[in-house]
Amino acid sequence: MSTPLVRVADVTRHYPGVRALTGASLEIEAGEVRAFLGRNGAGKSTLIRVLSGVERADAGTVEIGGRPLGDGGVQRAGELGVQTVHQELSLVPGMTAAENLFLGHWPRTAAGRVDHAAMRRAAREIFDRLGLDIDPDAQVGTLPLAEQQLVEICRAVRREPRLLILDEPTSALAAAEVEIVLDAVRRIADSGVAVIYVSHRLDEIRRIARTATVMRDGRVVGTVDLTTTSTDEAVAMMLGSTYEAAVRPQSRTVDRTRTPLLSVSGLRVPPKVVDVSFDLYPGEILGLAGLMGSGRTEILRAVAGFAPIAAGTVRVDGEPVPRVTPAGMKRRGVGLTPEDRKSEAIVPLMGVGENMVMSDYGAVGTSLSVRPSRVARAARELIGRLSIAAASSRTPIAALSGGNQQKAVIGRWLHAGSRILLLDEPTRGVDVEAKEAIYQLVRELADRGAAVLFVSGELEELPLVCDRVIAVRGGTVAAEFTGADVTVDAVLSAAMAA
Repeated sequence: MSTPLVRVADVTRHYPGVRALTGASLEIEAGEVRAFLGRNGAGKSTLIRVLSGVERADAGTVEIGGRPLGDGGVQRAGELGVQTVHQELSLVPGMTAAENLFLGHWPRTAAGRVDHAAMRRAAREIFDRLGLDIDPDAQVGTLPLAEQQLVEICRAVRREPRLLILDEPTSALAAAEVEIVLDAVRRIADSGVAVIYVSHRLDEIRRIARTATVMRDGRVVGTVDLTTTSTDEAVAMMLGSTYEAAVRPQSRTVDRTRTPLLSVSGLRVPPKVVDVSFDLYPGEILGLAGLMGSGRTEILRAVAGFAPIAAGTVRVDGEPVPRVTPAGMKRRGVGLTPEDRKSEAIVPLMGVGENMVMSDYGAVGTSLSVRPSRVARAARELIGRLSIAAASSRTPIAALSGGNQQKAVIGRWLHAGSRILLLDEPTRGVDVEAKEAIYQLVRELADRGAAVLFVSGELEELPLVCDRVIAVRGGTVAAEFTGADVTVDAVLSAAMAA
C-alpha cells in the first residue's frame, strides 16, 4: 500500500452555533481525482478551506505528502503544494493570458523589466502540456468562458501543485465546453497531481473521477467507488433519513385546463439555458429545481426581461410577448424577487414603506411628486396584509429580519398588482419560523389566483410549498413531478442523474 498524498484525520471545525465539520477523515492518493459530493451546507466548502489553510481546524490533523499542515495557514498550504481554483474567476480581463498566469510573479530581465518573452514561452509550455490551444498574448476578457476557466486552472498548475482543488470549475459552462476542462483535469492527474473535484453534476463527476467522498451535515459519510455506486445510492447517502419525514401540507387544487398565466416555450439563454419549456397556471405554485449552474436564475431573469433571450417564446395570458423587457413584463403583471436580496432587492437605508411602493410610484402620488401620506397608507396596508414585523413604515428596511425583508420585497410586487411572481430563493438566509411564514404567504397568494414560480436550492422545501416541480439539468427540463410525487430524493435524482 502506498502512502496517501492527502490524509485528513478527525478534523473538526465549529462556528458559533454551527458544527461545520465533525470528525471528518479521508485519504487521497497521488494522481487520483476525488469527487466531493454533498448538498449545500454538507461541509464541502469548509473542508476545502481547511485543506487550503484558509480555516484552521479546531481538532484533528491534515497532512500533505506526510507533512503536517498545522496552523501555518495559506502560506504553509502553498509550501506543501496545495492550490485551489474557486468557482468565481479571479482573472484580470484587460491582461493577456500569459500575464494572468504570472500575475504578481512576473519574470524580470537583468535590467529589472518584465520579461514578456520568457512569460509567453512559459505560458505556451503549460498550455501545450495540457493540450490547450490558447494564445498567450490574447486578452483574457476576449476569450470564451471555458478558456478563461482553463487559464485560471493553468495559473494554479504553474505553481507545480501536489494537490489541486477545483471548486465547481464547470458550473458556468455549456455542455460542449465541459469536456475541454475535463480533458485538462485528466492530464493534470496523469502527471501525479491529486485532484479534489467539487461538482453537483453527477454525470460529469462519473466522467472525471472514479471515487467520491460523500458528506452530510458536516460529516464524511463515506467514500464510494463510482463505477459500482448508482445515482440513487449516492443520493441516499447525501440525504440520509433526515428529510424522509417531511410532511406535505394539505394538497391544493389547480385547474390546468385553463389558459396558463405564463407559458415559456423553447427558451434558450446561452450558455446555461439550452431548451426550457413550461406552463404556469392561475393559482399554481410551480417549483423550479436544479443544482448549482443548472440555469435556474437565468430562466427567471430572462422571463422577467433582465437577461437577453436567444430563442424561444414567452406568453402571458396566452398572448405572445413580442419583446421581453423589464418594463413590458411589469406591465403584464410579472414581478421578480432576485436571489441576492441585500444587493439587488432592497435599498437598505430607505424605510420599509418606501421600499415596497417603489414598484409603482404612480399609485402613491402624481406625475410630479410622491405623497408621503399615500406612501404611509399603502405601506400600512401591505405591512398588515403580509404580517411584517416593523415598528412603522419609516423603519429602515435594513433593520428588519431577513424574513421580514423578504416579505417586504414580495409586497413590492403586490403593490404593483403583479399576478405572476418569480421568486428566486425567497427563503435564503432566514430562520425556520420565517420560512414557514413565507410558505404560508406564497400559498395565500396562490389561493387568490396568483401564479408563482418558486426557485430553491434547498430541495427539501419544495414538497412543502409547491403543487408541481420541474427539475432542470444541463439547461433543459429533465423531469416533472406533481402532488405526492414531489419528493426530495426523486427531484435530486432527476437533477443529478446522467
